[in-house]
Amino acid sequence: MLVEKQLLQNHSDTQRSSSSEVTKFDAQQNLLLPGLTSSSTNVSPSKWFQPLDPLAGQDSEISSRKLRIALYSHDTMGLGHKRRNLLIAQTLACSPLQTDILLITGMREGSDVQTPDGVDYVALPALHKGKDGQYQSRRLNLSLREIISLRANIIRATVESFKPDVLIVDNVPRGAVRELDLTLEYLHAQGHTRCILGLRDVLDDPITVKREWKHAANEDIIGKYYDRVWVYGDPDVYDPVKEYKFFPDIAAKVWYTGCFDQRKRLEFASTQSPDPLAALDLPSGRLALCLVGGGQDGATLAAAFAQANLPPETNGVILTGPFMPQKVRQHLHRRAAEHSRLRVLEFISEPTQLLSRADCVIAMGGYNTTYEILSFEKPALIVPRVKPRREQLIRAERLQELGLVDVLHPNEVNPYALTEWIGKSIGMNPRSRERIDFKGLERLPQLLAAAVAAPVSSACKVS
Repeated sequence: MLVEKQLLQNHSDTQRSSSSEVTKFDAQQNLLLPGLTSSSTNVSPSKWFQPLDPLAGQDSEISSRKLRIALYSHDTMGLGHKRRNLLIAQTLACSPLQTDILLITGMREGSDVQTPDGVDYVALPALHKGKDGQYQSRRLNLSLREIISLRANIIRATVESFKPDVLIVDNVPRGAVRELDLTLEYLHAQGHTRCILGLRDVLDDPITVKREWKHAANEDIIGKYYDRVWVYGDPDVYDPVKEYKFFPDIAAKVWYTGCFDQRKRLEFASTQSPDPLAALDLPSGRLALCLVGGGQDGATLAAAFAQANLPPETNGVILTGPFMPQKVRQHLHRRAAEHSRLRVLEFISEPTQLLSRADCVIAMGGYNTTYEILSFEKPALIVPRVKPRREQLIRAERLQELGLVDVLHPNEVNPYALTEWIGKSIGMNPRSRERIDFKGLERLPQLLAAAVAAPVSSACKVS
């Protein structure tokens, strides 16, 4: 039997010597198969998970109705967290599982994306995170204390009314400024909801993560309130259990999903959506695409791209994102008006519709953008954000070591550097899908079924 690399195995050294269970993924039978880390490890067969049926193991109350799933994202800088949770929701809604899914999101932007039946949104009053890492209300004239209190109470009331069987929290165990504390304590006392923390592959540099997690007591929170931790990545690229030296009890909760194949986004996109490239009325030729995420800190890269000299018969498109300052967008539009092969788009609900058509991409290094580029195997120059977090830089440099992207530090961005790279990108053919596991979306339904089948380990113990 062919068995893939142990994507669902946590890799801490402590776990290698005292692990209770390691799970492998079998591609042929679409099963999760148990394995052991050492011959001396004793595991009760009752703990082994082999779900032939995604619905197997659900208790009678859940199996008699649709599975209710809530996904939370704090969404304070860019659209990445919300788009990741949306892709998870779309995947689960189209799986054999019978689900009702509610996305609790920190921003209303991007909510016009086509969603399957059984998926809906609750948008929180918006919170903004600046380059200095400080939070403030994005639109309402409220103090930080006031807006966090408002958001926290909305989240708690939503969860109490929706009664989810599973709560999936994106990236921040306690939510933005600990706004999830009320909800986590409520669910802990109720004892019916499985809580899953979903982490991207890279959080920040290890020293910063260790300091911040200690200050926020994140590992204590995960140990008390969370049943599982899903890492949305391939540990061969970056292994957070090793890099951040998670405590053994936290490492034992980690399941690696593998990376998400972002080409699925095109399947979920509305068939009624107009072709964004056709609407630009460009001449025929190659397409160089510039992506800056939400756009709030992408002005320098976008301006440099607009000033770059494109090779003959090459078109350039800049996607600014909804949060780029208006003055910067106006400057880019004026620049595009002077050049017949340059266009500026401010927002499209599904950027992969453009990305799939690109011949090369220059982009900031957010998790979603990076893995979208790799999923489509496009030649890419990544210009990572380096503050307030080094997450994008760390990921980009790891992928550069694998020969899958080129990297340019943001301090070195200028039109000449971009011109040179665009010229060199002709003929590049990165084979990302041969180097990285992109089967994360395929595994999500069974990972969810495994979590539902297991007891609620985060439940309040009553003696």
